[in-house]
Amino acid sequence: MNIKQFRYSSDNLGYLLYAEKSAIAIDGGAVDQIISFAGQNGLKIEYVTNTHSHPDHTMGLKSLLGKSGAVYLDHNTLPAKGFIGLAGEKISIYHTPGHTDDSVTFHAGNFLITGDTLFNGTVGNCFSGDLLAFYNSIVRLISLPKDTIIYAGHDYVEYSMSFARLIEPGNGDINSFLKKYNPAHLFSTVEDELKVNPYVRFNDSKMISVLKAKGLSVSTGFERWESLMSLG
Repeated sequence: MNIKQFRYSSDNLGYLLYAEKSAIAIDGGAVDQIISFAGQNGLKIEYVTNTHSHPDHTMGLKSLLGKSGAVYLDHNTLPAKGFIGLAGEKISIYHTPGHTDDSVTFHAGNFLITGDTLFNGTVGNCFSGDLLAFYNSIVRLISLPKDTIIYAGHDYVEYSMSFARLIEPGNGDINSFLKKYNPAHLFSTVEDELKVNPYVRFNDSKMISVLKAKGLSVSTGFERWESLMSLG
């Protein structure tokens, strides 16, 4: 399975997954770029879907469907099925609520498309209001193999690392993370996130010490997650 990242609006990121000559667009706001790339590479866009229903992720949907002739897959129904088949390969679908109740993550090969659930260096806002569901979603994603690649829904790297440095000024891994930052092809790994993303470091002893120093709850993983979310 191959992946192509597309930047649109100011910081949105959309994707085309493809195998052989078949493709699926996810959060396809970069309509013209996607159509052009598919044409240049002889790809037929079979499906179009989304990570969640926020307008900045569904923009261009009708246009992309019209120009590609693809079938629309409602992301709300995908977790029940569990996967999408594309040219004989499987794209697994996880329901990852928290940012929104309808958020989903796509897992193909060794990479994830996480939408606004897990960013490169931070996590999404909890618009659903369900912090426990969000915690469980994050735990599920960061429990995957450490070399799993994360492709997110926005480029918030510079802001997120500024915030991470405020929380952990002595974290030398932040500089290394920023050196690898490439806005033309943005990704990180689970291992990277466990080193620099404060919101997923709730089990790290250094982060626990930071939270204790701030007088925040640290008794359980979920309490530490709640404490971290309160800092943002």
